[in-house]
Amino acid sequence: MPLIASDIHFARNLAPVLRGVSLQVESGQLLQVTGANGCGKTSLLKILCGLITPDRGEVRWNDSSIWRLASGYRAQIAYVGHKDGIAGDLTPLENLEFAAAIAGEPAADVQPALRKWGLDRQDRPCRLLSAGQRRRLALARLELLPAKLWILDEPLTVLDEAGKQLLGESIEQHTTDGGCAIMATHQQPGWQMASFSLAL
Repeated sequence: MPLIASDIHFARNLAPVLRGVSLQVESGQLLQVTGANGCGKTSLLKILCGLITPDRGEVRWNDSSIWRLASGYRAQIAYVGHKDGIAGDLTPLENLEFAAAIAGEPAADVQPALRKWGLDRQDRPCRLLSAGQRRRLALARLELLPAKLWILDEPLTVLDEAGKQLLGESIEQHTTDGGCAIMATHQQPGWQMASFSLAL
């Protein structure tokens, strides 16, 4: 189940952002993409998700182009970006139930994910939650999705130390179960788990 990106080039407004980036991630691996703000981390993750097309290079999943696989590839991905993607008028419970239904798991029990992330006693609309609680809810969705590949863009932002530890535990369990993960970050998570880095 490898994800392989080869010789990725991408420019924005004619200014080069990515030049010849290559990577490979296998089952059971976590890749941390590091670099300063503006170096192209988010652009690379969006290319790996198939959300934008590089100017040159290719991305392959199980030896097939992700653009040829299209929806079949997207079904294998759980993406958490800068924005939490949470409906502010819904409660945490309602947000997770909606996410499970969209993922084709309408009967999923979302309570364990809420408890794990410390949100099981929150019955207010999500617009009233703190930024850290909303980030926890966005990450709690990972517990519900049957995705093999997690792509996470600065997931540590606004998380407290306990939240960072929870994310580390979730990623470790996911990779132990045969999944893989790519995480863009400019922070040191402090986890004691096997990973490798790509600096942009």
